[in-house]
Amino acid sequence: MTGGTRIGRRLTVQGWFLLALSLMVLLVVVGTAIGANLLNQTARVSDDLLLRIQPSQIEAYRLQNALVNQQSGVRGYAIAADRQFLAPYTSGRQDEARSAARLRELLHDRPDLLADLRAVERGAASWRRAYAEPLAAAVTPGRPHTVDQATLDGGKHEIDRLRALWAKQNTDLAQAVKDGRAHLAHQRTVRDTVLSGMIAAFLLTGVVLAVLVRRLVTRPLEALSTASEQVAAGDFAHRIVGDGPADLIAVAGAVEGMRKRIVTELEASREQEEALGRQAAELDAQAVELRRSNAELEQFAYVASHDLQEPLRKVASFCQLLEKRYGDKLDERGQQYIDFAVDGAKRMQVLINDLLTFSRVGRLDDTREPVDLGQALDKALRNLAAAVEESDARIDRPETLPEIVGDPTLLTMLWQNLVGNALKFRHRDRAPHVTVTFDPDPDNPGMWRVSVADNGIGIPEEFTDKVFVIFQRLHSRDAYGGTGIGLALCKKIVEHHGGRIWIDSTAGEGTRFCFTLPSGEEATEPAEPTETTDVAEAADGTDTTPTDEKALT
Repeated sequence: MTGGTRIGRRLTVQGWFLLALSLMVLLVVVGTAIGANLLNQTARVSDDLLLRIQPSQIEAYRLQNALVNQQSGVRGYAIAADRQFLAPYTSGRQDEARSAARLRELLHDRPDLLADLRAVERGAASWRRAYAEPLAAAVTPGRPHTVDQATLDGGKHEIDRLRALWAKQNTDLAQAVKDGRAHLAHQRTVRDTVLSGMIAAFLLTGVVLAVLVRRLVTRPLEALSTASEQVAAGDFAHRIVGDGPADLIAVAGAVEGMRKRIVTELEASREQEEALGRQAAELDAQAVELRRSNAELEQFAYVASHDLQEPLRKVASFCQLLEKRYGDKLDERGQQYIDFAVDGAKRMQVLINDLLTFSRVGRLDDTREPVDLGQALDKALRNLAAAVEESDARIDRPETLPEIVGDPTLLTMLWQNLVGNALKFRHRDRAPHVTVTFDPDPDNPGMWRVSVADNGIGIPEEFTDKVFVIFQRLHSRDAYGGTGIGLALCKKIVEHHGGRIWIDSTAGEGTRFCFTLPSGEEATEPAEPTETTDVAEAADGTDTTPTDEKALT
């Protein structure tokens, strides 16, 4: 493993980008500093040339022109003896002073050029002392040609020496301008070279950083993405190996761990699928066996409804014949024994019929059609008309009841058992009063909640759950008849239609049964009825007379 790779593994993706950004910022800062320095140097050289050297050259010409004006003025005054000719001399001295002062200001850091200026000033002063001032003093104003030619030409030597100083000054200034221009060109060349090198270094650094990021970040990220897509496509055996920055290695490790877990879960799910397949096969076999067993049970139910009831009818018939023929020869105990045998046979017949009815709910003739609960209640009340009239009962019910999808026969049995239960277990001191109500179920939208309340003897709260268990009774058979199947049958009918039934223990006096049924829009299909044989449908003797729903022994 190379050193760069080790560093790459220690840094994160964010670290690499921060490193690249830091290097670029450092390059920009350093380049800016160097560029600014070079630009400042170039500007300084350019300013020195344009604002000092070249203006100094012009100012030197002005100084020399002022000295020439002085010479012309003093010679004109000597020849014409007129004071107005001294004006060029006077103004020339002023111009000389201003130009000298300006040159000192411009050349304050150039001692070589200042030396030329001082030499010119000394030569000019020497010329004025030796020639100009004595010549002007020798002139008598108003008397022209009072000065001889020798005196006029006497200052030529000083002028020639002064002109030599001018030539040297001009030569030095011209050389300074030339040197300044060469220095400026050199500075510009250095500036352009350095700036070009900085741009090249910047581009090269960017390329190097891009290559490094590509190699140490982008390529490992693409490899991780490709491996993840390969695993996501279904190749769960493909191992994901992390490379590159630390966080990418961590992500690759997490993805690899997830892949291993998926593989483990997949293997477990395949094992479960195989186990479920075996269980499904076993369940199919059991279902076949169950259908066969149900067919046998239906056959048994048919046999029970006929072969068991036939002996019971014979027992009851022969006991009655025995009573009719030999009743006058039997004592009271013998007569009682015959009554017990007849009553037992009849109760056995009722019990068999109720058991057959209970077992058939949801299995035989499972009709699913719109049913008006009001019409089902009307039919149930017609079946109970005798009991209603005998007990002088009052039935309060809504004018209309909702429509549901279900079996009309079973729903009629439900009403008949609940209302008949209220009539059977009525209070001794008052006539039965049954109240039927319905409203939407607040706990289950799409369901109707129906209640049947009475003012009868009521059910203790501790027995409200057990009364729906088959064969459970609260009272003896001598007090209230029945087989103890009625409420269990009601529970089975309600659950078959997708609802539930319970006793509202907060109703106070009497008993209030509540049950829910799905509305026509929310009704669900029941479970597929178990296969039956035709002979089971021929079972006779089914009795829908209300049985002892409140039975609990």
